[in-house]
Amino acid sequence: MPNNTEETGMERRTSRRRSFLNWLWLGLGLVALAEIVWLVVSFLRPRKPRAKAGGFGSVIETGTVDSFATGTVTAFPRGKFYLSRLENGGFLALSRTCTHLGCTVPWFEKEKKFTCPCHASAFDITGDVINAPAPRALDVYRVFVENNVVKVDTSIRIRRTEFRKAQVTFPRKP
Repeated sequence: MPNNTEETGMERRTSRRRSFLNWLWLGLGLVALAEIVWLVVSFLRPRKPRAKAGGFGSVIETGTVDSFATGTVTAFPRGKFYLSRLENGGFLALSRTCTHLGCTVPWFEKEKKFTCPCHASAFDITGDVINAPAPRALDVYRVFVENNVVKVDTSIRIRRTEFRKAQVTFPRKP
């Protein structure tokens, strides 16, 4: 028969073990709860847009003024726009998104127009509608010229109804 001192020592060890396990489970439960709260807060908090340098949503350097011939359109897939160099020497940065249903409009050099593959809307080199069902001209981005380098700010798309001469950016003459 075991004596009382042996039983008391065994009970104390069992009690300490249970106490330790209870504290362990409580700690793990608190860590799990904190992780769930963090996930919910992260999900509900709005994201800040992260613009990569030279990517969509930032200022993109397209090249020098002289590298664009007049009457041409150059695609910039990374920036999601076309840069039009008009016959008068001005620049327009046009969105690639059709204003009808949002399809990507390609530039057809031979025809000198943008044609939407979804519903055949067509736009001229200035982005103005020449064939419906598109309800308005292609959106534009702000173009500016610094030190003879053409730059396009893709962070804000400018919605417009039609082409106006004031939308064109001209390089400064030295």
